[in-house]
Amino acid sequence: MATRDPKHEMYISNAQPFAQPVLEHIRKLVHKACPDVEETMKWSFPHFDYHGKILCSMAAFKQHAALNFWLSNDIEALKPYRVVEGTAKAMGQLGKLTSVKDLPPDKILLLAIKEAMILIDAGASLKKAPPQKAAELPVPDMLKKALAKNKTAKAVFEKFPPSHRKEYIQWITEAKTDATRDKRIATTLEWLAEGRNRNWKYERKN
Repeated sequence: MATRDPKHEMYISNAQPFAQPVLEHIRKLVHKACPDVEETMKWSFPHFDYHGKILCSMAAFKQHAALNFWLSNDIEALKPYRVVEGTAKAMGQLGKLTSVKDLPPDKILLLAIKEAMILIDAGASLKKAPPQKAAELPVPDMLKKALAKNKTAKAVFEKFPPSHRKEYIQWITEAKTDATRDKRIATTLEWLAEGRNRNWKYERKN
């Protein structure tokens, strides 16, 4: 049986006038499509739960409102209406909502809600995006030339993980004078030839 949270009503009444009918409409459609929906407040804005899982959420800002489905990537009905990837966090998956007209048609939203329910019943969970690899710092030309003259140091440098290479690159490029830079490059070659990382002096000895 559906439950209603007075905090939802308070949230809607405190929203900007343009956002109130948008939030009310979303709320009405969710209850219509999901008789067992449970209203909750998470992260200070209204959520709709189904069987203990987040179905969708809504929020209001100064100039727009937003509607987000927890499993939106797997909801076929929403795909033609999703905003460009990468902007959802700021705008909501369906873009900036400033009136009820900005929402997809009711039949689409009702279908999306029912799809979300089916996914939850099937045990679907939010898929985490694969972690992105941090871009490696480019090796400065002066270091490349120095490494080319020292095969041992070059081999160690190329086998080092990106974090170790980054430490040497930053140390060299942050030198304020040419003399300091040249000295650091010479030290780098010496330490690399010995298989040492940039901060080897501070490593805890067993």
